[in-house]
Amino acid sequence: MSLRYIGQKLAQQIDDELMSASGAFSIDQLMELAGLSCAQALAKSFPAHTHRRVLVCCGPGNQGGDGLVAARHLHHFAYAPTIYYPKPGGKELYHRLLRQAQNLGIPVVDTDAFAGALRDADVVLDAIFGFSFHPPVRAPFDTVLSALAQSAAPIISVDIPSGWGVEAGRQPLTNSDGEEVATIDPAVLVSLTAPKEGVRTYAGKHWLGGRFVPDNLAKKHELNLPAYPGVDQVVELPSAGKL
Repeated sequence: MSLRYIGQKLAQQIDDELMSASGAFSIDQLMELAGLSCAQALAKSFPAHTHRRVLVCCGPGNQGGDGLVAARHLHHFAYAPTIYYPKPGGKELYHRLLRQAQNLGIPVVDTDAFAGALRDADVVLDAIFGFSFHPPVRAPFDTVLSALAQSAAPIISVDIPSGWGVEAGRQPLTNSDGEEVATIDPAVLVSLTAPKEGVRTYAGKHWLGGRFVPDNLAKKHELNLPAYPGVDQVVELPSAGKL
């Protein structure tokens, strides 16, 4: 049976079940496992000796939390991450994750320093928007996405490329004023738990991270997840041209 691609409703349902009384996961655990998966996928795609400087772009929600965790692990993997986190989430969890990164000496840049950090980056980890994103793209992320789309640095996106529709996939974007915003095309994608419908035709290098999914939940929703090799937290999926 082929791997199942899921829509927004099922993706949210699976998250809810994982964090229910029967699933017994906390958001902290899931974020830690997701961030670790993203860091490992980046390390497998872009070795530290060639892509040491990583700009981690974080949004205000759980996607950004995944990015903060990934930045911490990348530091321990011998990378030199820099965090761009212009609109920190209000949850205490996000504040703790940011402090953990700062305690390691990971720089955090503001919007004024973003262009320079992007120019210096060897690779960008896109952890801005997740599967709950709906256009338009609000400031400052409208200019951020356009800058990422024009950057020479390869992009690795978390779960779904920021700005893409969870079911519609790559789509034209505008900001709150109706002005066009560039759509990014990442070189690498790290789907979490299960790949989303919107990336079914994605043709770049594609990893799946979600080794934490209980067997009974995967069976219930017929996810048909692939086997993870060895002790890896990620498994490479075939490109769209090889499905």
